[in-house]
Amino acid sequence: MLTTTQAAEKLGVTPGRVRQMVADKVLPVIRIGRDNLIRASDLKLVEDRKPGRPPKAKAGTLKAGKKRGGKK
Repeated sequence: MLTTTQAAEKLGVTPGRVRQMVADKVLPVIRIGRDNLIRASDLKLVEDRKPGRPPKAKAGTLKAGKKRGGKK
């Protein structure tokens, strides 16, 4: 069992990125109190992920919930 920090070191990412993978339900955890414990074998689930951020939306497209226009 690994802590978030230990998992981050093994994956070569920040602890915040590991927490985001947990929040996105890409990386399963076992919660004990307020701590997340990660099985070393579960790191294989995210080992071959794409690095970096997803590409930005193309110009002229809006994300859901965003509106164009000025101040009200």
